[in-house]
Amino acid sequence: MTAVESAEPPEPGAHGGGVSEVIPRGGAVIDSGAEYEQLMPQTRRALLRRLALAQADGRAPSMTGAVVRGGRVVWTGARGTVDGAVPHGDVQYRIGSLSKTFVAVLVLRLRDEGLLRLDDPLGVHLKGLPAPDVTIAQLLAHGAGLSAEPRGPWWERTPGGLRPEPADLFDERPRPHPAGRRHHYSNLGYAVLGALVERLRDGTPWGAVLRREVLEPLGMARTTLTPTAPHAQGWAVHPWADALLPEPAHDSGLMGPAGQLWSTTEDLCRWAAFLLRGDDRVLDGASLAEMRTPAVPPEGDGWSAGYGLGLQLVSKGGRRLAGHTGSMPGFLAALWVDTDQDVAALALANCTSGLPIGTVAADLVETVTAHEPRIPEAWRPLPEPVDEELLALSGPWYWGANPFALRLTGGRGLELVTLSGNGRGSRFRAESDGTWTGLDGYYAGESLRVVRAPDGSVSHLDLATFVFTRGPYEPADPVPGGVDPQGWRGAP
Repeated sequence: MTAVESAEPPEPGAHGGGVSEVIPRGGAVIDSGAEYEQLMPQTRRALLRRLALAQADGRAPSMTGAVVRGGRVVWTGARGTVDGAVPHGDVQYRIGSLSKTFVAVLVLRLRDEGLLRLDDPLGVHLKGLPAPDVTIAQLLAHGAGLSAEPRGPWWERTPGGLRPEPADLFDERPRPHPAGRRHHYSNLGYAVLGALVERLRDGTPWGAVLRREVLEPLGMARTTLTPTAPHAQGWAVHPWADALLPEPAHDSGLMGPAGQLWSTTEDLCRWAAFLLRGDDRVLDGASLAEMRTPAVPPEGDGWSAGYGLGLQLVSKGGRRLAGHTGSMPGFLAALWVDTDQDVAALALANCTSGLPIGTVAADLVETVTAHEPRIPEAWRPLPEPVDEELLALSGPWYWGANPFALRLTGGRGLELVTLSGNGRGSRFRAESDGTWTGLDGYYAGESLRVVRAPDGSVSHLDLATFVFTRGPYEPADPVPGGVDPQGWRGAP
């Protein structure tokens, strides 16, 4: 068995036309934290049909896809051939800008270790480069205003040795846009982030840092900087004839962090499971959620797409997806995760163009969630003992006359929900000083405090200066501005 256990693929042509569909026996376990039944036959057929249509319409020499749900590989499929056989899950493809998601995780690890701050200017850590005032966060989110591409010939098709030093990446106009004003996708910016990782890891090459800190803990032994057999050949497909032309696969050197990596379906299933759930050995769920938060305004008039800290964000069919697409000469790749449905999907192909790979991967997610919506996890009571003081805080609270309810959740957490349909709710994390910090919505990052009366009883809640009381505008309540002493009354 390979790195991720799965059923052996059928012989080439088992489904006709060089198609294979791998149905893992019970699901290939990546993380057994959740259980899902095997996908229904009609769902599997719909997935395979979407993959087959994409490969045929896009004229890709080969294409593979996979779906991860509940931490398990629940479906994989393949179409076409590599070296005369239907590609299996251990065949490497070049994944292009999906490499950026790995680099972003390395940078967030440095932040979590206290070696940098996301609002640090670049010049604090790297000297001698143009635009030293752009921040790390702006680089991660393509908001630094840097040029899209490095100096010199097309970097994806030329050896990286043409630009031996970081300063060689920049031309005479390194920043065509003001920092922080717009999203301007920059491969150059991720080359800079790779150099930053090397600087803060004592000169260790970024690929070696990635191997040690991310790939090995996650069991991704087949994700590499250069191809290792078995791997697909990258092809260009003639626009007006069914003819192929091999594409080069140079080592892109300092530009590697922008798109150098090769990987397999099996390894990327592990990466998808990680992006959905986190892994404390690599990066926790809170930092991953931060990566999925929009960091810059999207390009264009619509808000159907944006960018977080190293992750592309799209809205499709009412669902929010995070992940990345990728392309290098001869290859296309895409991986999307839907955290609400706990589903991820990926697609890989060995052609330069002609295939909307991002749409294909998104459609695989949509197919599963439409055919088989997520089944909620079983409700479970809080573990004993229940904190009586916290329990006493639960129940109805009023902001003025607007009713809310406070619920006690696990880990001494709280959740504020509106009972009227109007107002702002949020989840709150308990802090060591007896306060709570908002996790989402309007109150994200804001403090919730329990204010006590002189006798020790609870007087009210203070949430970012808003006062919540047990009754709606009671005369004795400590409402800023006071309450009319005559209280509630009928119409005069």
